[in-house]
Amino acid sequence: MSANQPQIDFWNGPAALRWVTEQERLDRAFLPIDELGFDRAAAQSGERVIDLGCGCGATTVKLAGRVGPTGKVRGIDISTRMLARAKERARSFSWVDFVEGDAAEHRFAGDADLVYSRFGSMFFADPVAAFTNVRTALRPGGRICLLCWRSADENPWFYVPLRAAETALAPLPAVEPGAPGPFAFAEAKRLDDVLTRAGFADVAIDRRDTTICASSTGLAEAVEFSVLAGPVARMILDADADTVTRLRKVMTDALRPYLHDDRVELGASIWLATARAAT
Repeated sequence: MSANQPQIDFWNGPAALRWVTEQERLDRAFLPIDELGFDRAAAQSGERVIDLGCGCGATTVKLAGRVGPTGKVRGIDISTRMLARAKERARSFSWVDFVEGDAAEHRFAGDADLVYSRFGSMFFADPVAAFTNVRTALRPGGRICLLCWRSADENPWFYVPLRAAETALAPLPAVEPGAPGPFAFAEAKRLDDVLTRAGFADVAIDRRDTTICASSTGLAEAVEFSVLAGPVARMILDADADTVTRLRKVMTDALRPYLHDDRVELGASIWLATARAAT
């Protein structure tokens, strides 16, 4: 059994269905973050790219547009449902394909110019071993570009709905720092250490602050986004109808201060990390 089996199970369960169903809403919310990531990655025409943790394929398709038909983009993910959606979205790009697999164990060809990941790199049980394997995807001197969340306390899009939900639902179990999950690389020092120990050189990690648009149509959509994209989704799995109704009310109240002209925007803070496969 893979050491990452808990994540494989999770991303093939109800969470995957929610992300597939709401893929367009999530893509819109992450547009400012995508702009930061693609500028940093600087994918060029004709390059070969691995999209690590590609999910429903939004980043894969955008990378395909950057490398063009003389290039190649391969998305890899552990979620069957999300990959099915990704394949639908990329069907007009003959230079794109997908692999269902665990990047910590997958046998890569070793000819990629770039490994890119938007929030798909923080879930490995043994990140040093995983990134040592990911490095084998790259040609000598090939580069990696990772987008990772900074701490939960530095991401209002995450903590505002979470703290509201905790007034209506039992809180989630405490997570140890560095445990697999969205904030596994909240500390830049840990991310630097993981990449260095995995055989990468010239590690550079920079902070970027931006906003996430949870809604452009008012508070109701913002509540739905917060239930979908954050920790509240796990909290309501076993909640009854009355509890969910109460939850939506407290979340609506919590998000109201962020409403301006029907748009609900909350702060987001990420690390942009780049490195090269040591030669």
